Amino acid sequence: MKKTALYEEHVKSGATIVEFAGWLMPLQYSTISEEVLAVRHKAGLFDVSHMGEIEITGPDTFKFVDYIVTNSYGSLEMGQIMYTAMCNEEGGVIDDLLAYNFGKNKALLVVNAANTEKDFKWIHQNAKKFDVKVENVSSQCAQLALQGPISEEILQRFVSKDLSAVGYYHFIECEVLGAKSLVSRTGYTGEDGFEIYCDPEAVASIWRELIKAGVKPAGLGARDVCRLEASYMLYGNDMDETTTPLEAGLSWVVRLDKDFIGRDALAKQKERGIERRIRGLELSSKRIARHGMLVYMGEDQIGEVTSGTLSPTIQKSIAMARLKSNVKISSEVSIDIRGRLENARVVKLPFYKGSVKRS
Repeated sequence: MKKTALYEEHVKSGATIVEFAGWLMPLQYSTISEEVLAVRHKAGLFDVSHMGEIEITGPDTFKFVDYIVTNSYGSLEMGQIMYTAMCNEEGGVIDDLLAYNFGKNKALLVVNAANTEKDFKWIHQNAKKFDVKVENVSSQCAQLALQGPISEEILQRFVSKDLSAVGYYHFIECEVLGAKSLVSRTGYTGEDGFEIYCDPEAVASIWRELIKAGVKPAGLGARDVCRLEASYMLYGNDMDETTTPLEAGLSWVVRLDKDFIGRDALAKQKERGIERRIRGLELSSKRIARHGMLVYMGEDQIGEVTSGTLSPTIQKSIAMARLKSNVKISSEVSIDIRGRLENARVVKLPFYKGSVKRS
């Protein structure tokens, strides 16, 4: 099992440690509900150093990144970030990721921890016809996610540059407590916040100072609940290589007016019509719908749950499910939870809107 540079900090704090994507990571420090509510009302701090970072440099950087992702990387300004997907030739999602624009000769792709090696090999393989260098720099990066409505107020104490000038999905290079860092206004919780990339040797002091400033440490459990409340997709649950971004509700990151791997398959699917799509479900009980549980309308199976949880924020059991595309919002359905059918209603996503800054 791999350990992040903050592993000993987590152990000292009494965190429950679990295996995740080959890493030993904190699941929770207190309770998941307490950590979620800290993020929603004040600020929480996540160790996300397990995420993968892949650097692309060279004269063809813009052209190459635009070719391997579905969104329009070529439209980004320097210092801007884009959420996007990488697809195989059939349109299946290899991964969803963030692409950082450092200028025409450098890009940084931040990918999911479980997919880092797979993504790196796939990117490297497709780079052969381009004048670029592809490097997995994950071991050189530690990453923190400071999330919550007072995140800017807290982080500003430790950063010399004006954070209020950093727009949503933009980043700056600066020092955090004297450590050279990249600070981006991004996150996975639905709240305003920042992700801080720095040298692994510097991350422990930044972590400790932010905790001293009143930020509550939060683990993987709270991160998953927050992202589901905000209706962000989780790779491996809500999408994978058998799912297209159109089916995952990510049509807004698919630009069919440019060439990219998987474009033709997605164009055909859009023309043909999408047969299934991600929908939100609110259960009438507090039972939790888990990944893979079947969804019915009457006696007809209409799909399956991709993610589910009991939301501390809205005090309801919620789920996302991949349903037949003709199932409408407000429809009454049922979910088979361990042999017993639970009533649910199809609802519009997201379940919750927080303090996240919009472009």
